[in-house]
Amino acid sequence: MSDYKAPVKDMQFLLREVFRVDELWASMPATAEINGELADAVISEAAKLCSGVIAPINRSGDEEGVHWSEDGITTPAGFVDAYRQVGEGGWVGLTGSAEYGGQQMPKMLSVLFEEMLASANMSFFLYPNLTMGATLAMESHCSPELKAIYLPPMYEGRWAGAMDLTESHAGTDLGMIKTKAVPQADGSYSITGTKIFITAGDHDLTENIIHLVLAKLPDAPAGSRGISLFLVPKVLVNKDGSLGERNAVSAGSVEHKMGIHASATCVMNF
Repeated sequence: MSDYKAPVKDMQFLLREVFRVDELWASMPATAEINGELADAVISEAAKLCSGVIAPINRSGDEEGVHWSEDGITTPAGFVDAYRQVGEGGWVGLTGSAEYGGQQMPKMLSVLFEEMLASANMSFFLYPNLTMGATLAMESHCSPELKAIYLPPMYEGRWAGAMDLTESHAGTDLGMIKTKAVPQADGSYSITGTKIFITAGDHDLTENIIHLVLAKLPDAPAGSRGISLFLVPKVLVNKDGSLGERNAVSAGSVEHKMGIHASATCVMNF
């Protein structure tokens, strides 16, 4: 049984008495409709989710761990249903743009939710956290066309995200990466390479995983200036947003990390 209890009163005190969020949010057009009462409701519901749904599968998840096979990675019992509830509750898109189905809440509230989630179950936390990071990068840098196709299902929790950076020979110097991206006639790119230590690289929590992959074009300059970022879906996505064929990206193995056995840390092959 879980005994995690979120520090709701402490969080509410910080928002109201220390940061004076009612005054702060009212002073900015993007948050003018957000107030302390709404923040209290968000924090309270986040606490219920984390203590009642996420924390109870922390120990069992770490004891069971993830399961690798040639067909993909399976997460421990209870993780699929828990992620479904996180997605349906709008928690993945808490700070996302309303234009793409996000809740458009202040980052200050997302930080508190993330603290609860990580405290309740670090292994589980890493799955939505990687998705949140990917959507943040996509909102900032993707074309409107890509945003319209990829962000709504990610905010809904139907698709997840992952960041693919590290390679076995370039752990601290990304300028040395060897993953290649070759332009194709249709405007896409053919990605070839292997990444290691990829958190949430593969799992069964969602029907698709959107990888943001660091790679280099054939004519890229040497060093970190030659790195580009590519959107690589686990399952290819049609122009209408429907899913097509399985893409040529797979988890070659699982890295074992103490204390987060339920987090799929993968070697990814492209």
